[in-house]
Amino acid sequence: VQLVESGGGLVQPGGSLRLSCVVSGSFVRVGDMTWYRQAPGNEREEVARIGRGGGPRFLGRFSISRDDAENTIYLQMNGLKPEDTAVYYCNADVRTHWGRDVNNYWGQGTQVTVSS
Repeated sequence: VQLVESGGGLVQPGGSLRLSCVVSGSFVRVGDMTWYRQAPGNEREEVARIGRGGGPRFLGRFSISRDDAENTIYLQMNGLKPEDTAVYYCNADVRTHWGRDVNNYWGQGTQVTVSS
């Protein structure tokens, strides 16, 4: 199972970015998926979580959504601020076989830098 994030980059304050995370590999079901971020010198923190079948959730300047058919989640970030600068990570609970435990997986992260 692999999680691959994309969509990060350099953006000016007030700008927007849309991050994506795709789950690929051999599995039977993807459960809860979560965006985390980690800024230099800080602990990793949860940004937004969405369950299987969940509709978009609006969290102030950010919103999270998912496409279960594509095993993908998105993080729409608007009104970005310099303090949003961090590596953004995708996390997912994935069941690889029916009747077995769910395992937790992380992506490699995508850098978001907000700077003028």
